[in-house]
Amino acid sequence: MDNRGKRQAASIFGGMGFYIALLVCAVAAGVVGYYALLSNEAKPQEDQVQTVDKQDAGGSVAVDVPEEEPAKPVISDRPVVVETPQPVDTGEAEASAPATEEVSTPAEKPLEVVSPVIGETVAVFSVDTLTYDETLGDWRTHDGMDIQATAGTAVAAAAAGTVLSVTEDGLLGTTVVIDHHNGYVTTYASLQPETKVLAGDEVSAGTVIGTVGNTSLSEAGLGAHLHFAVSKDGVPVDPAEFLE
Repeated sequence: MDNRGKRQAASIFGGMGFYIALLVCAVAAGVVGYYALLSNEAKPQEDQVQTVDKQDAGGSVAVDVPEEEPAKPVISDRPVVVETPQPVDTGEAEASAPATEEVSTPAEKPLEVVSPVIGETVAVFSVDTLTYDETLGDWRTHDGMDIQATAGTAVAAAAAGTVLSVTEDGLLGTTVVIDHHNGYVTTYASLQPETKVLAGDEVSAGTVIGTVGNTSLSEAGLGAHLHFAVSKDGVPVDPAEFLE
């Protein structure tokens, strides 16, 4: 073979040899990668087997834990009876508790009553029966008693109390009213204009509040006298019984 033929053959085999070498390298790389992959997959399996072996050696058993359910209230149709414990009487409570004293309310002290004036009774209490009024000339009720006395005679408070008012009444004349703070109220009318007390004054039984006069227009026919009236809780009562 001449030199020209040799050069052609070397060129052909030289080009094919390059591709063959490249193919061999690719196959070798694939084989190495495949075995490397198998090696990596085998390690976890071995670890898993070893873990199972350890669990078997220790005698432990794998248990599936169910999900925790929310708590539900317990409802019963039957009522629940709860007994209240009774305290045990040891006597210590009575010993430690301070002794209490019974406080008695004193009975209401009776009023000290005196006659407002000394004189003759000329008209009595009458609210259920009509009596003749000489001054007005008619028949009417009478809510007090009239005590005739000399003009200027001292008039006293029948009992202790507070002066409610001192007024000039159109029919009864100069009038003093006293509250005795127990439901009783006394009225003193036909007094002389100059009184001895003012509204708000505190008086005792026998305190002089004024003098006998003849200022009552409705009873002017009686002359100088005291018109004395008593009420209990707003209801007229017989002055004679009050004085007794």
